[in-house]
Amino acid sequence: MSTTKKLTLPLMGCGTWAWGNRLLWGYDESMDNQLQEVFNLCVNRGVTLFDTGDSYGTGKFNGQSEKLLGKFAQEYTGLNKNDICLATKLAAYPWRLTRGSMVAAGKASIQRMGRVDLAQMHWSTANYFPWQEWQLLDGLADLYEQGLIKGVGLSNYGTKRLKKVAEKFSSRNIPIATLQVQYSLLSTYPVTELDIKTTCDELGIKLIAYSPLCLGILTGKYTDPSTYPQGLRGLLFKRLVPEAKSLLDCMSAIALSRDKTMSQVAINWCIAKGAIPIPGAKNIKQAQENIAAKDWKLDAGEIAELDRAAARIDKPMVQNVFQTR
Repeated sequence: MSTTKKLTLPLMGCGTWAWGNRLLWGYDESMDNQLQEVFNLCVNRGVTLFDTGDSYGTGKFNGQSEKLLGKFAQEYTGLNKNDICLATKLAAYPWRLTRGSMVAAGKASIQRMGRVDLAQMHWSTANYFPWQEWQLLDGLADLYEQGLIKGVGLSNYGTKRLKKVAEKFSSRNIPIATLQVQYSLLSTYPVTELDIKTTCDELGIKLIAYSPLCLGILTGKYTDPSTYPQGLRGLLFKRLVPEAKSLLDCMSAIALSRDKTMSQVAINWCIAKGAIPIPGAKNIKQAQENIAAKDWKLDAGEIAELDRAAARIDKPMVQNVFQTR
């Protein structure tokens, strides 16, 4: 039995990278109330898509990001409650080899979250184990046909691979609701090189932009090397921030003229491009800033100026290793 209720997808959503990563590197339970406040504010202001993944959280906190999101949704009682869309990404772990293992993964996420509205394939294995991918996609489709989820989505798929999967799902009369890609002013590759937005429009798929602030670089707060993160991310910042200077200057000028923040310019640009950005938010201030990005519009001249600045960057953000063509 398939589910026919249509997914409600707003202009922008909220990603749980912040929650997920915090769980990976030392979860602090004292944050629960703060994150509930962030969730409540987002829903109240019309941001109702929340994205997480079953791989967010390790050890004793395995699946904790999903558990928190489910808890927040169940406890929320305000405006737009019926529009909340809980999305999770099911990982293509090496030990998930059969369609049954994908169904089991989906059921486990449903148990942790209370429900799953949108289940997504976290990444494609086409580049290294295509046989596994088709099994897992069949399992994802089974979850939909059994009425356990309202929609299916993909993540890190390019145009060629997306068309093949869409053809496979079409044979079972299962629509692909969404596609997530790493998309921002510092990561335009999926759209400018792979033309993924055109394909999504042709197939009736909503494009979701993860990491729309490019690890925080597009917020403009990392101007001093002493503020860069540690480790591998810090090395990436040492290359990217100087490379992005002209783009950041352009964003800063637009933000100043509009009395907005650079984060809001970056998020609004994604919306203008027809994508649903899912920035993370760890506190009320960040959530308020992100949400306000949907309440105004960049004009055509500003968008073109940003596009030109982005196109001049020789070495933009590295692509996800699992991104297919």
